[in-house]
Amino acid sequence: MTDTALIEAARSSKAWPFQEAQRLHKRLHGKGGNGKPNGEPVLFETGYGPSGLPHIGTFQEVLRTTFVRRAYEALTGEATRLVAFSDDMDGLRKVPENLPNQAMLTEHLGKPLSRIPDPFEKFESFAAHNNAMLREFLDRFGFEYEFIASSSRYNTGAFDDALKNVLRNNQAILDIMLPTLRAERAATYSPIMPISPKSGVVLQVPVEVVDADAGTIRFTDEDGEVIEQSALGGQSKLQWKVDFAMRWVALGVDYEMYGKDLTDTGVQSGKIARVLGGNKPEGLIYELFLDEKGEKISKSKGNGLTIEQWLEYGTEESLGFYIFPNPKSAKQLHTGVIPRAVDDYWQFRERLAEQPLDKQLGNPVWHLLRANHSLAGAEAPGAGDTVPVSFGLLLNLASVLGAEATAENLSNYVASYLGETEKNADLDRMITAAVAYTRDFIVPTLKKRAPQGGEVDALRELDAKLAEAAADADAETLQTMVYEIGKNEAYGFENLRDWFKTLYETLLGSEQGPRMGSFIALYGVEPTRKLIEEALAKA
Repeated sequence: MTDTALIEAARSSKAWPFQEAQRLHKRLHGKGGNGKPNGEPVLFETGYGPSGLPHIGTFQEVLRTTFVRRAYEALTGEATRLVAFSDDMDGLRKVPENLPNQAMLTEHLGKPLSRIPDPFEKFESFAAHNNAMLREFLDRFGFEYEFIASSSRYNTGAFDDALKNVLRNNQAILDIMLPTLRAERAATYSPIMPISPKSGVVLQVPVEVVDADAGTIRFTDEDGEVIEQSALGGQSKLQWKVDFAMRWVALGVDYEMYGKDLTDTGVQSGKIARVLGGNKPEGLIYELFLDEKGEKISKSKGNGLTIEQWLEYGTEESLGFYIFPNPKSAKQLHTGVIPRAVDDYWQFRERLAEQPLDKQLGNPVWHLLRANHSLAGAEAPGAGDTVPVSFGLLLNLASVLGAEATAENLSNYVASYLGETEKNADLDRMITAAVAYTRDFIVPTLKKRAPQGGEVDALRELDAKLAEAAADADAETLQTMVYEIGKNEAYGFENLRDWFKTLYETLLGSEQGPRMGSFIALYGVEPTRKLIEEALAKA
């Protein structure tokens, strides 16, 4: 594959990351534009609020932004940057219930997160702890990014010129924001929030701009004293929507996506960015996750699925695969979607190597394999790789083994089935996840029913056929055997689906199941005959 071929395919690709990349390219290069000034890298940004730990929403935003970043690189060959920005100058509004040292945190309500002691007593501040968790979280998944803390930019004066720009345009920003606020909120609203020199709290009070060029402001402190002080050097913090716009302009952000719940924020921040002499970046408004009941996921309700839970019952790749499609459509996020996501990922990965380039660009795996690698013109790493056993089959094996289902036990079955002992890290991770998933979600629901009528005779014939089969009979031979029995009209099955459903319900205790030939080959002929014996004993 040549760079030229990739660029041509990228220009016409309908995959959503390439659609986003095409829009960004048009903006930077359209109407006589020549991209970023002085050949600077195109800047992608994601935001993080460090009042809580990174979660699955953090992951999906960084991953989706990275999809677009890599698509843009493939489309243009231009250099890019990804900034993970932590808004750690934000004031602590309420104390999360799941944190230690509640009383201490309560004493510091209203102060910037970066100026509150760490309740875990490990870092210099609450924000420093959560920022470290963010970096550890992003590093765990191999994201390539630059971390920027808001507190560092405010405290060192790096944002001072941007703050002066806000002060110079104070009234214009008020004209944008005040009509969007309720009367009570509008009465105290100011684009810039001073930090009290006495309490250290981020104040929500009216502010008078004394000297914009000097950065001087005047306000009434909590005790009623009128204070005149600088807004620079970490002595103030911008309101959220103003801060969003300010950093777009100050950092030169070209692309940022955000959730549907921030739609109005994006509109108002875009207007403010123009007042500040810049523009709203390109971006995508994505839909939010829903639980299995179709309700919005809430951290306070605890009705969602965490990264840790997904990785216990599935794989990293499957999570990325599930997140990839249709970001503008809401997705249900619960444990029930994991098994299919694991198997679908590997099916798409195996298919990738056989696809023409234009189809590859629409394959989620093409994007996932590049998410943590800048490979604009290279073959996808691992394209065409596969695993020899599906996750669904591992789940069925584990459910039959029941209490005996351990990672070691499943590994032994798989090794015997494959006739090899070579280690496969991907398969090992799937086996570990299958054991956990089966234990927690499948075994408690299993209920084998007794065979009835013609089902009894069909199972007896299957048992007789298996008695004659070689112990190492392959999956195709066994599958053909099962098919032929199901097609015997004497047993009364209207179609093969009914026969397979019988096998699933009587032998496995589930309404759905695997390709039976593959299952028998994996589980073993004699152990399968034991299942049939147990089922016939109930008839």
